[in-house]
Amino acid sequence: MISIRPATAADRDAAVGIWEACGLTRPWNDPFADFQRALDHVASTVIVAEQDARIVGTVMTGFDGHRGWIYYLGVAPDRRGRSAARQLLESACDWLRLCDCPKVELMLRAGNPAEQFYEHLGWERQDVHVFGRWLDRAPIGGEPPL
Repeated sequence: MISIRPATAADRDAAVGIWEACGLTRPWNDPFADFQRALDHVASTVIVAEQDARIVGTVMTGFDGHRGWIYYLGVAPDRRGRSAARQLLESACDWLRLCDCPKVELMLRAGNPAEQFYEHLGWERQDVHVFGRWLDRAPIGGEPPL
């Protein structure tokens, strides 16, 4: 049986291990810092799935006051197909509903095979482009004009 609960600081290494096993981490993001920031902020959380006293999945979610966002949804490769991802996704949505969040979104990297999973659950592809900018370093080409 799978149980779902909020993550604690003690779950950090297991959660990051799941993210790495699922190919969700990137060299330019510190997953340990991401985990801690989510736990330290009232507008975000990490939720874990446990089975047989082992963390087998995670999801990070947050609410920016306008939209909810889901990140790092992953299930250990040897525990897939047992509804953990679906339960984690629903738990994240439940957490966002408690925040009075009207809509939730998530981003997938191109080629991620999870596209079919989300579509199967009724998630709709959004017609948007995502732009990003690092706040802790100068943008390419120097500082933008004022």
